[in-house]
Amino acid sequence: MNRRTLLKSSALAAVASFALLGTAFAENPVLKIGFVGVTSGPAAAWGTSNQRSMETRADWINETGGYDIGGTKYNIEIVPFDDQKDPKRAIAGMEQMAQAGIHYVVGPNVDDGAAAVRPVAEQNGIMYFPYAFPKELYTAPASNAVLGMVANYQSGPAIYKYLMEKNGIKKVAFVAANESDPLSQRDSGSAAAKALGLEVVSDTVTYQVDTTDFTPVLTPVIQSAPDLLVLSGVSPANAPQLIRSAREMGYTGLISTETAQDAAVLQEGAGELANGFISVGGASTAELASDMMKEFVTRYTAKFGEYNDESNTKVYALEYILATIAADPTAIDNVDAFKAKMDTFSAPNPYMKGDAVMQYVGTTSFGQKRQVSVPLVVNEFKDGAFQTMFVAQVD
Repeated sequence: MNRRTLLKSSALAAVASFALLGTAFAENPVLKIGFVGVTSGPAAAWGTSNQRSMETRADWINETGGYDIGGTKYNIEIVPFDDQKDPKRAIAGMEQMAQAGIHYVVGPNVDDGAAAVRPVAEQNGIMYFPYAFPKELYTAPASNAVLGMVANYQSGPAIYKYLMEKNGIKKVAFVAANESDPLSQRDSGSAAAKALGLEVVSDTVTYQVDTTDFTPVLTPVIQSAPDLLVLSGVSPANAPQLIRSAREMGYTGLISTETAQDAAVLQEGAGELANGFISVGGASTAELASDMMKEFVTRYTAKFGEYNDESNTKVYALEYILATIAADPTAIDNVDAFKAKMDTFSAPNPYMKGDAVMQYVGTTSFGQKRQVSVPLVVNEFKDGAFQTMFVAQVD
């Protein structure tokens, strides 16, 4: 056989081999799961963590043969839509999901967007998993939204109580962006602080999200001499600016938020001035993380070149959706069956050591099970990384 014939035969064999692989991959039906959330602008880290977590897990599932639902293996396809933190775009994104016949969507990431898409979701039989806190999304008669994380009115009191006991704080001040999400979180945080017996010395100061000089904003707040400064609903982009300004103005007290943050952004924007900053973290600490969680982190990092601690929480939504559908395969295109299964659903939690389970919670806060159960992990930033302060659980 001459060289040309050999090369031709090798090429044909390679093509045939790839064709066989393609056929094998195509044998699995595809289950599409949507994502509608913010992946650009100041709050991009929140949605980017969502999308990347979903894509990492979907690739992993597909690589290992698909997800078993009723004896059929499905390849998982993530269909993303960047709503740019704009409620109108969030509506357009959810409408796009409906047109594609998608029944399960993760997101949106903010209150306005999550509220805006509710009519579209309910009219088109879509279950969606927002990272937004308005209780009316999860209380009857609403039933299509499932809170994908711990809410600020659940984490805030836990943080304040911990700091009262461990640090002896007595006075707290709140500052928030002049948007509905941060303002809502400020109001609920202030109410929770007062209920615990803390003195709220300031809770009316706001700022515009495009603010670059925070000195005039923070001056009256710092003059109120709080032991704890709460940055209500602060975006990952604004957090380091506010922290830096407060520290450079001489504030030496504690600073916290009930929103998740990005360690790399904090380090780049505030450096050592961010040391001691308290925020809600991912759902699995090193002590809690299973081998599967560790592999998820490894795969995520290899795929995107970095890792966001918040993805320890964001990995759960897709897992809950798939496991609940697997528990009742008719739910694959029937959200009523999905809702019915939620009340009794329980499955091993693959991302935590021991006998932890995945189940729906929220009865205390919402009167019905419309929240995924993930640990409340509270972090402290130190020298470029998050360290766990404490871990709690939400009913």
